[in-house]
Amino acid sequence: MEVEEIINRVNKLFIDVLDDDNLVINSKTTASDVEEWDSLTHIQLIVAIEKHFKIRFTSTEILNFKNVGEMCMAIKSKLN
Repeated sequence: MEVEEIINRVNKLFIDVLDDDNLVINSKTTASDVEEWDSLTHIQLIVAIEKHFKIRFTSTEILNFKNVGEMCMAIKSKLN
């Protein structure tokens, strides 16, 4: 699976968790770019992503994500 496809799937999860049909994320998107993305929704997003892709992130990985692109690269590496 390519990173662009992963970003598209993750975007759908963000739309669902944040309840914002107009939300569009990209690889450079960070929590500060999305008003509704706070610490609680961050946990909800991680859980939704882990369930969707049937993967698990370590707490260190989660803490080190600087943007959506890094998270999607981690997803890709876990899927391969």
